[in-house]
Amino acid sequence: MLHLLPAAHFSTEHFINRELSLLAFQRRVLAQAADAAIPLLERLRFLCIVSSNLDEFFEIRVADLLEKVRMRVLTGGPDGRTPVDTLRAVEAEARAIMTEQYRLLNEEILPELAVKGVHFLRRAEWTEQQAAWLYDYFEREVLPVLTPIGLDPAHPFPRVLNKSLNFAVELEGLDAFGRNSGYAIVQAPRTLPRVIRLPSEIAGMEYGFAFLSSIMHQHVGELFEGMQVLGCYQFRVTRNSDLFVDEEEIKNLRQALQGELPQRHYGNAVRLEVADNCSDKMADFLLGQFSLYRRDLYRTPGLVNLVRLMQVPDWVNRADLKYAPHVASLPKVLHKHYDIFESLRKQDILLHHPFQSFEPVLQLVRAAVDDPQVVAVKMTVYRTGNDSELMECLVRAAQKGKEITAVVELMARFDEEANINWAARLEEAGAHVVYGVFGYKTHAKLMLLARREDLPDGRSGYRRYAHLGTGNYHARTAKLYTDFGLLTCDEEICADVHEVFKQLTGLGKASDLRHLWQAPFSLHPRLIEAIRAETAAARAGRKAQIVAKMNSLLEPQIIEALYDASAAGVSVDLIVRGACALRPGVEGLSDNIRVRSVVGRFLEHSRIFYFHAGGAELVYLASADWMERNFFRRIEVCFPVRDAKLKRRVIKEGLRPYLADNCQAWEMSPDGAYRRRTPRTTRRAAQEDLQRELAGPRPAD
Repeated sequence: MLHLLPAAHFSTEHFINRELSLLAFQRRVLAQAADAAIPLLERLRFLCIVSSNLDEFFEIRVADLLEKVRMRVLTGGPDGRTPVDTLRAVEAEARAIMTEQYRLLNEEILPELAVKGVHFLRRAEWTEQQAAWLYDYFEREVLPVLTPIGLDPAHPFPRVLNKSLNFAVELEGLDAFGRNSGYAIVQAPRTLPRVIRLPSEIAGMEYGFAFLSSIMHQHVGELFEGMQVLGCYQFRVTRNSDLFVDEEEIKNLRQALQGELPQRHYGNAVRLEVADNCSDKMADFLLGQFSLYRRDLYRTPGLVNLVRLMQVPDWVNRADLKYAPHVASLPKVLHKHYDIFESLRKQDILLHHPFQSFEPVLQLVRAAVDDPQVVAVKMTVYRTGNDSELMECLVRAAQKGKEITAVVELMARFDEEANINWAARLEEAGAHVVYGVFGYKTHAKLMLLARREDLPDGRSGYRRYAHLGTGNYHARTAKLYTDFGLLTCDEEICADVHEVFKQLTGLGKASDLRHLWQAPFSLHPRLIEAIRAETAAARAGRKAQIVAKMNSLLEPQIIEALYDASAAGVSVDLIVRGACALRPGVEGLSDNIRVRSVVGRFLEHSRIFYFHAGGAELVYLASADWMERNFFRRIEVCFPVRDAKLKRRVIKEGLRPYLADNCQAWEMSPDGAYRRRTPRTTRRAAQEDLQRELAGPRPAD
């Protein structure tokens, strides 16, 4: 059946392809791995991050393109490229990125690490003593958990897990039963580490490592006694990892997902990676097993899974090869023995992670357990991690009989299993657990506490305290991602948060919120309205300015509104970490728009929207990027920073340093290419400057 999508309403020349823009971001991350000014082990980490990002890109974006090609969809996104054209361009760029990755690894990073005393021992380099130790390791730790599978009619090709390490073996000769299919598959158990550290006295150095793949190659003959091994080749397959649940068919989302999650490991194959020494005969055989084509084959000059090197920097205790430790501070309003409620009654508290600690948020949640005056907590749960003190606090608070409501997003990609487990534990503890609104991901980051207090009018009642954030309730990522969080007991803001929770847990019409902009209702029209207000001001000859920071900018109506603003004379600065479909600096279209991306030690994650508004300077923080999914298929919240002092802080910390950055900033050209800025005089790096500026007293233990 031939599928035709409706034509775009906007000129295709106005937009850059989303997938190619995402790969351009991977290029910028890869540049960190190539930067000699960055410590060596951190360069290795950036290299692994690129591999992890590419894995997800193939699992989701390439899988979607392949599905569209299979369904014969002929039109694409706003840029006008067909799925076939996009797929071809994506494959070429992905290969180029992978080629550069392995060049950096093999020609720069690994040799330089060896000079520094961190050596990855190749088989050809093993001394007799090292070889003996590794053989003993193979017999003790590896051999007992291997299951070699010789392929014949009784042993069909095994089901291969998504992204798992496997070995394809070519054999010659007859076994004990007279069989010789010529092929066997050995799957590396997931319990085995992919990198093994040798004792220093055996390695001859403090840090000597061997790859599991090297050990397997060396001793694979032990698995096929009496037969000749002609070749042993690493391979792994990447599969479609998107989950699908039918709204009309399911009655319980959690049960449906629990049934669907195991199948994620066995979705349709989208990419086959093999070691570059793999024979064409074996490569063709493997492609046939996974119903893939030659275009889906990627040969790697080294490990087929660089993500597994991500742990190495944590294993190596060498301060000279890593970033200096970062210790988050507390805002000056808080001190070691602060009372979070007393502090919030005095003023709102703005937290800028990871430069400032996540501890005040944890303190607010601990109050749900320890403070007898806190009677209820409501919270959205998108990503918290498997080991979360915050979630443990909610469980204990529910066990104590407090009213705990958790809006758990079960469709948070790659966190579904963790969220299902937390939902079950919370329910067992007596919490109210809901899963938001089916068909709309609950991506808003909200928490609301009700505490019994003496109110200003002298009566006893409930005062509400809220946290609203741009990032997740995940203590680990709060140390790695840049985000803002607002702690407040502003009754009007808290009332809006309360209304959002009513929508998420109950039924009824959407309420008009006083201050919050909410997707899928008011966020998109309010942003369009704010952009048009700046446009009207510019046309009237008044100062007009928009500055926005986000992860992705793709939504066509927003982009066209920004083009109109530029044509009217509005100064538009966009700080977009990842994919950006808007073309800046096009004469007559976007002369007044500048786009930059900042890539540094921490992952830029905060969303900040600034509008000059005739000098009022409206500043909003949000959980949403400017994408269709965030505006129309997710529940998101955009909230104002009302306190003048905190508003100045957001501008000073969240926008100005990034506009001044001349080291880690990349400027976008009209064709979608990026050029890294270099300092002419004074060096300015936003993240480094913020680390210095916000350094302060260590957070309380």
